[in-house]
Amino acid sequence: MKNAILFSAIAAASLGLAASFAVAQSADTVTSLRGAQPDQDIGLAPVYHQEEGRQDRNYRQQPPIIPHTIDKYQIDVKANECLACHDWKNAAERGAPTLSMTHYVSRDGVQTDDVAPRRWFCNQCHVPQVNAPELVQNTFQGSDN
Repeated sequence: MKNAILFSAIAAASLGLAASFAVAQSADTVTSLRGAQPDQDIGLAPVYHQEEGRQDRNYRQQPPIIPHTIDKYQIDVKANECLACHDWKNAAERGAPTLSMTHYVSRDGVQTDDVAPRRWFCNQCHVPQVNAPELVQNTFQGSDN
């Protein structure tokens, strides 16, 4: 019985804390590092095909930057919309760069016709290219090698 009362008291305190946190985090108190309001449309660029060109890489083995938005792309366990254009089976027809052949090598080093599971989630290495101001001062210098 003591444990039930203690559990009820902890649960009530937790709910009270969660509710006060939710009120403190309302849309009026959230601020963006870029100064935009949380509900403000920041005007993302539409998908384009190399019109602005690719950005140079800063170091060897840097994954290429994605030159278009991927906001509404489904990239999860069930589907990967990037492959609709970039899989070797579709790239020529779509005029898109083909994935590196390293994406078709299994963990055991076997060459396959399908993207390896460890390379399935493109955005764990590749990020969309955006023209945005730096959020913090950046003194990074790219490699000359």
